[in-house]
Amino acid sequence: MLTDSHPPKPEAVTLGLGQARQIDSATLLGPKGEVLIVHQQQVYRLRITSQGKLILTK
Repeated sequence: MLTDSHPPKPEAVTLGLGQARQIDSATLLGPKGEVLIVHQQQVYRLRITSQGKLILTK
């Protein structure tokens, strides 16, 4: 019997045919609260601010 009251958090959820994936921000950003994204050979930084908002910078 499991004693953990928290269900496992899904990493990604497929919403339906033709719809975008939904990923929890904590899963995407990890424990440091940021992720680097490479787009067209440019590096972008997506992070959570001290106010709990997301910011994308180049």
